[in-house]
Amino acid sequence: MTEMILGIGHQESLITVLEMAEEHARRTHGAPRSIAAHAPGIEIHADRKNFDGPFETFKIRLLLDGPLLVEVKNFVAQSGGAMTATEEGDTLELLCHCDNPEHVEETHKTIDEISRLLPLPEVWRFHGEQYRKEHLSAEKMFHAMLKFKASDVHLFPDAHPVFRVDNVARNSEMLKPLSAEQILAFIREIAPDRDWKDFEQHRQCSFTYHQVGMGYARVSAFIKGDVPHCTMRFLSEVIPSFEDLNVPREIMETLGRAHFGLILVTGMTGSGKSTTVASLVDWINTHKSLHILSIEEPVEYVHHNKKSIISQREVGIDVESFHEAVKASLRHDPDVIFIGEMRDPDTIRSAINAAATGHLVISTLHANTASEVVNRVVSFFDPVERDLVKLQLRDCVQCIICQRLIPKVGGGRAPALEFMFNDTKHISDSILAGDSIGIRVGMQQTMTNSIILEKYLLQMIKSGLIAKDDAREHAAHAEVLDQMLRGTYVVPSLESMMHSH
Repeated sequence: MTEMILGIGHQESLITVLEMAEEHARRTHGAPRSIAAHAPGIEIHADRKNFDGPFETFKIRLLLDGPLLVEVKNFVAQSGGAMTATEEGDTLELLCHCDNPEHVEETHKTIDEISRLLPLPEVWRFHGEQYRKEHLSAEKMFHAMLKFKASDVHLFPDAHPVFRVDNVARNSEMLKPLSAEQILAFIREIAPDRDWKDFEQHRQCSFTYHQVGMGYARVSAFIKGDVPHCTMRFLSEVIPSFEDLNVPREIMETLGRAHFGLILVTGMTGSGKSTTVASLVDWINTHKSLHILSIEEPVEYVHHNKKSIISQREVGIDVESFHEAVKASLRHDPDVIFIGEMRDPDTIRSAINAAATGHLVISTLHANTASEVVNRVVSFFDPVERDLVKLQLRDCVQCIICQRLIPKVGGGRAPALEFMFNDTKHISDSILAGDSIGIRVGMQQTMTNSIILEKYLLQMIKSGLIAKDDAREHAAHAEVLDQMLRGTYVVPSLESMMHSH
């Protein structure tokens, strides 16, 4: 176990020193049964039977001479057997042991009294010993995620597993507070050898774990403060349908029937982008005879061949990078290409080229609204390239979806969606101009199939699915939603846009 250094200032009791060391050890490694601390001229080792409660046995090794040595020996001799001493060369070893839990206070009093005779250092080096080592069961973790309907679980030292339920972190006492050793052993057990080596070398790794019959988990393991942490995001073995996700089937089927172009599913982290894409890809796999190629890091939802052939490639295992995979994908005879995330100019450029050459390309991106996605994509490129990128986006974008997860009335969460279809001249022109406001105005006209987030939230409120306050909190423009609720909202006209320009 890593030795820690703690500056505690002047203290009058070794019990206080041990309590401060234990508190620090708990925060970093979990609860120990033993604490060993040392400083120049003094060592102390404290033990207890359990992981909580006071220490019961104390071994103190002292380097003393002269009057202080005599004084300590006299104290031990007068302790009535509460403390014993053994002398080995220049070292005096003291032992104080409590056999009866009811006498712990007396033992601690003895330690306090001997402490007053000693010049206690201000800086200590210490480490914990005998941390919890009970096996951490992946199966039990999956059972708990299913029972609590949790999207994630977080494991870190000196805490019960923390489950994220409806986007709220909730403690669970299904297990006793974990130790760093338990978490490290758990990561080692479920991580592929390649990812474990990555974890050892780079102090972090990410991989997918499968618990047969229960589901998958996207696992992220990392080191913080020299101790391991682990998060697991639950992924169902059964890919959810459009109805399961509360997304509009008619619109999603329209997207699934597209033969070419670019479909982007956007939103903030944890907004359900991966699940929406998986449901769309599964619909295509079920209803069309195509070759679907997915490029992910890591692979999340696992698809099996249905009516289509589906090939899932994992970056870091099957191919070096997203860019290399997308560039090479055109040689694999794909009809549909799913790119896990567009995160760099080379990948975005290759994705746009694939969409422009007759392939249906589906990908995800972090963005808050559909209307700002074009400028978000363009911002990845140098200024000299941006006009060309906007031209390519105008020609290849089919639809941009932006989603947020909203708490449902009665529990759970449902996605609120925004759809920007590139189906009118005004929207196409606004994409070319990089005009986010123009795109948003175009999305509200009657001739487009697009729908802004606030209109979708209004429908969810009227259907009783979500509460008004939650809708307002998640709206991109709360004032627009308020006007819609009052019936006073007026859709901006294209003519007003022309005059404003």
